[in-house]
Amino acid sequence: MRIAKEEIVHVGELARLHLDDAAVDLYTKQLGDVLTYMETLNHLDTAGITPTSQAISVNNVFRDDVVRESVSAESALTNAPESSDGSFIVPKVIK
Repeated sequence: MRIAKEEIVHVGELARLHLDDAAVDLYTKQLGDVLTYMETLNHLDTAGITPTSQAISVNNVFRDDVVRESVSAESALTNAPESSDGSFIVPKVIK
């Protein structure tokens, strides 16, 4: 399956990427190769194959929700370098 260079440029613009001509050519070929391979998979006979979403069996493991005692606010703050009124004080990261 062919993909147009314009489509690669458009996707690059959507992703806010600047793609030079060499990159557009490379990605056009690479994505074209992937799409061509996908086309070959579309022609395989999968009538007798059970649809799956996992290659191996995966089961959810559920447990009852149990209320347990958690760490108290005082205990959580004991190792904090700085705290005030039951809250952590952290350095300002946005100027």
